[in-house]
Amino acid sequence: MKDYKRYNLRRLLFLFVIGLLVSSCSKKQEAQVFVGEALGTTYQVKFFHVTELQIQMGLDSIFKRINKSMSTYQPDSDISKINAGDTSIVVDKNFRDVFKASEKIYLESNGFFDPTVGNLVNAYGFGPERREESLNDHVIDSMMQYVGLDKIKLLSNNRVIKNQSEIYLDFNAIAKGFTVDVIADYLNYKGVNNYLVEVGGELVAKGVNLESDEAWVVAIDDPLQTEGNRVFKATLYLKNKGMATSGNYRKFRLDSVSGQRYVHTINPITGRSEKSNLLSASVIAKNCTLADGYATAFMALGLERSQEMLSRIEDVEVYFIYSEENEEVKVFSTPGFSEVLRPEK
Repeated sequence: MKDYKRYNLRRLLFLFVIGLLVSSCSKKQEAQVFVGEALGTTYQVKFFHVTELQIQMGLDSIFKRINKSMSTYQPDSDISKINAGDTSIVVDKNFRDVFKASEKIYLESNGFFDPTVGNLVNAYGFGPERREESLNDHVIDSMMQYVGLDKIKLLSNNRVIKNQSEIYLDFNAIAKGFTVDVIADYLNYKGVNNYLVEVGGELVAKGVNLESDEAWVVAIDDPLQTEGNRVFKATLYLKNKGMATSGNYRKFRLDSVSGQRYVHTINPITGRSEKSNLLSASVIAKNCTLADGYATAFMALGLERSQEMLSRIEDVEVYFIYSEENEEVKVFSTPGFSEVLRPEK
């Protein structure tokens, strides 16, 4: 009789545990959402997990570390000190990872992605700092001696050496994408399998959106949209990839003769401002760091040179919005990108 009672008790416990498992599986998980401002922009983290996770302190810590490492807006950051000529700075893993990713894209783009071009961008009035009023060929040529990522070395002891102290390093064109990846790694560590992370429009998606039981749906802005009237050019499914979009939204100009829309970009090789008919570049890659850097590179390259670069690199899908004469706007999409586009309704 004693053994029979033990058997029944075990059986009841087994059925109780099975009941809990069935109940937890049948109950739909609710999305947990964290939003805020960081890195001079906004962010949103949406995920599903069987338990409620408090990740705000973790997110704040990530933003703080990345700012301390790479923010050109913080005078006490490592990158600001390096730009000021301090050769004693020992950079952290975040800086090292971004530098190496930048080197990769710099080489693949034949120098058109260049984190040392910031002074020229500001001089032309395209950046956050004051425009150089006396900009001419002589001034541009004198500034070009400080442009070129190959003029900077990251040593094995994690110190940075510049050929000239005036070289100005700026990772703003890739740092947001990198931050997205760091947050994704943090969620992976927490055991989250379904999430969408967005920082300033750069994205990483993993798993599915359990609210719709399908892959995460993201959108591409129409570069011709007017202020205050957001319009999407396309929507797509994003799963286990990073995505970034670069574009001169609402900053295009109209050629009075041909009617063609174009944007101004800085050619890092010549230092000159060039017309480009590539209005927007959306990129899907294995992570958001690369997607962000490639999107910036393609905008500097323009349509034709970007297509040539695509023939030399792998695991990169793109959606380009470009302008032809007579104001006709067209799209170039690689096969892999076209496969994930949602059908128009």
